[in-house]
Amino acid sequence: MIKIEKSSGNVYADLGMPDAEAMHRKALLAAKIDETIKARKWSQQRAAEVLGITQPKLSMMLRGQFHGISETKMLDCLARLGWDVTIVIGPVRRRTTVGHVEVEFA
Repeated sequence: MIKIEKSSGNVYADLGMPDAEAMHRKALLAAKIDETIKARKWSQQRAAEVLGITQPKLSMMLRGQFHGISETKMLDCLARLGWDVTIVIGPVRRRTTVGHVEVEFA
């Protein structure tokens, strides 16, 4: 019998990976970058030129291999693609001393 577990919504956390929250955010950012590139029907080479990164680095990011790419760089890529990026810093809403970082697309 195969055991099935319900996902938490973060595959990286489900797999017990360190930095699961950061990896999940990067996955969301990479998906938006990929979606935008495909909507514009750009080649990876064209997109890499606009984003200011190499085509191999872009390819790795779009395949989920973004360990060497910072969230800051990914946010910069979205801005270069014409998206407005807003960072909001507010009080902690839960009873904890650690805040939460979240990605939300409008």
